[in-house]
Amino acid sequence: MRVWTVANQKGGVGKTTTVVSLGGLCAQRGHRTLLVDLDPHGSLSSYFGLDPEAVKPGLYELFRNDGAMDPDMLRETGVDDLMLLPASTALATLDRQLGTRKGMGLILRRALDALHGQFERVLLDCPPMLGVLMVNALAASQRVVIPVQTEFLAVKGLERMTRTLSMIQQSRGHEQPHVIVPTLYDPRTRASVETLSLLRDDYPDSLWDDVIPEDTLFREASKQAMPLTVLRPWARGSQAYRRLLTYIEAAGDDDRYAKVMGNDAAI
Repeated sequence: MRVWTVANQKGGVGKTTTVVSLGGLCAQRGHRTLLVDLDPHGSLSSYFGLDPEAVKPGLYELFRNDGAMDPDMLRETGVDDLMLLPASTALATLDRQLGTRKGMGLILRRALDALHGQFERVLLDCPPMLGVLMVNALAASQRVVIPVQTEFLAVKGLERMTRTLSMIQQSRGHEQPHVIVPTLYDPRTRASVETLSLLRDDYPDSLWDDVIPEDTLFREASKQAMPLTVLRPWARGSQAYRRLLTYIEAAGDDDRYAKVMGNDAAI
């Protein structure tokens, strides 16, 4: 089972779109895929027609039950081989309620271990801030995908995210593979062109050598609660995410994350 976290410490950069698009492609390729919404705002859950104010049981109950998985937590998305573990707004209270409890950073990993064999791909949609939810996602995943909108303010979120990955690396004793993905790219704007050039200069080793373009069809797909990659496979946004998935799959994943429980015991 491959587990990928999609994260950035800034909102509005395309995290949920990336999770939905890659998840749809994985399912189309015949991989039974689970999407996990870790954001209290519940954008991923809302995408598929669920109300984060009312959804139950979901990820909040999983954390409250110390990682015990209830089959009713997993919801259909309307796409074959694509399931969802939804979020509720109650997730916003977890840091206050449970953040100091020992082992809180490993709950999601234990829950996903229990699903081993049921899913081949898992994609985690993170909130845009460092807390117990993002720590759980990073502890559970083999690879981090960092979408970065090609505008200057988004680069600040990327700087915070890379510092977070450095802290995780120090606690684990090895680097967590990650890829930076330029999103919402519009070559007609100076901001997009100059930001992409800045990313290439500052992150040459971890930057994907392609872009996810600005594509209004992403919004149309969200209205129909379907991944654009499923609804319109040959849209330019779909083609870009297909190239990204091919890149990630070819890079492979590091299974050491499952073997460093001792290093993560304090998380």
